[in-house]
Amino acid sequence: MAEVRLSIAGRGYVVGCNDGEEARLTTLGAMVDEKAREAGGSSGGLNETRLLLFSALLLADKLHDHSVHESLTGVASPSTAPSPDAVNALEALASRLENLALRLEN
Repeated sequence: MAEVRLSIAGRGYVVGCNDGEEARLTTLGAMVDEKAREAGGSSGGLNETRLLLFSALLLADKLHDHSVHESLTGVASPSTAPSPDAVNALEALASRLENLALRLEN
């Protein structure tokens, strides 16, 4: 099993993944970092649990918008539509973040 070091809103995390998935996880981590910074994580105004929760919500909102667009038009925009693999990975990441948030709150 491989490990990847991610930086999300200036905070470091070590995440395990299957061998060969390191680049993909790094890319997904960059997406989460972008949303964490959008949620205000770089300002230090949110604790880790809330930062990860808001990041997951922003990512879920983005996925939902893509799903609605695709269902209304029947066409996914090739330049903006996430691949099914990316959607699955983000959903798995969101689930892991939600579980982490629950553990941190208890």
